[in-house]
Amino acid sequence: MPIQIGEIRAARAGEDSKITAGTDRAVTFGGQAKATVPAGAPLVSDPVELPLDALSRLSISVYLPQPTPISTFHWDGKQTAYIGDGNQTASETIATAQTTDARTLVSEILVDAPANDGAVIAIGDSITDGNGATLDADNRWPDVLAERLVSKHVSVLNAGISGARLLDDAMGVKASARFDRDVLAQPGVKAVILLIGINDISWPGTPFAPEKSLPSLAALTTGYLQLAAQAHAHNLIIIGGTLTPFEGALSGTPLDAYYTPEKEALRQKVNNWIRTSGAFDAVVDFDLLLRDPVHPTRLLPEFDSGDHLHPGDKGNRAMAAAIDLGQLIKN
Repeated sequence: MPIQIGEIRAARAGEDSKITAGTDRAVTFGGQAKATVPAGAPLVSDPVELPLDALSRLSISVYLPQPTPISTFHWDGKQTAYIGDGNQTASETIATAQTTDARTLVSEILVDAPANDGAVIAIGDSITDGNGATLDADNRWPDVLAERLVSKHVSVLNAGISGARLLDDAMGVKASARFDRDVLAQPGVKAVILLIGINDISWPGTPFAPEKSLPSLAALTTGYLQLAAQAHAHNLIIIGGTLTPFEGALSGTPLDAYYTPEKEALRQKVNNWIRTSGAFDAVVDFDLLLRDPVHPTRLLPEFDSGDHLHPGDKGNRAMAAAIDLGQLIKN
């Protein structure tokens, strides 16, 4: 259903629900403060004059004048959003009734950066989305990669969706179905880093996919080849990431069958193919980087967020540091 917008304002973010004084700007749509988001379609605002430094954090305040059910959102946003009563869009501090770490309504922010050399897009699942990273700390591995690329005038876009899969829809559509929207349609994209497939392997036999059988190696590699072909058809560099260790993942929960020796054997075959197939312009071996040398089917404890699946802050920083910038940038 359409969404009625009463007012939107943008500012540099301050601490918690505060904005930086003096940076508040009105966001308009065809010169008007009120607007309607069409059902199933985006709504793009007028340009906003708000100078920003690299890695700046923005606050987008949205007033909804009527009760508005949200049917789609980014549930694992890892950033606190503040929800209050009434129109507080021009307030320097939101009087908060509740918070959420999901992202709603705003899907992307376009920044006019004349001195830039394009963008790198990280597409994947919860490991890219930042599930194991600290809330509000910008410690996802794409965040840390963005820090490394500031001096190169290259931005990083995070297209990770927690629960995403290569071959099937789930928490978000399958990678092949969203590759056009999340990668090819993004302005200035030069390269893509692909890290996806662990949910295709691990979900079968769990409450997430109780009737699903393990995908074949051929089905997975065909999926990867399709994404590589799409990237190369648009003259993009595509880097493949090996799937990270997951023994012990989510044990003691209803997803206790997330890991099995059979699933591990398939992960090893997939990783061998990623390393040796030549399908990608380069490979970043996240598996080798993050695994425990003493127990290589497990994450190294210092990189583990604690659930034996998602890297923590230190693991995310190690992932970003392992990426060869020369493989992303051709100039």
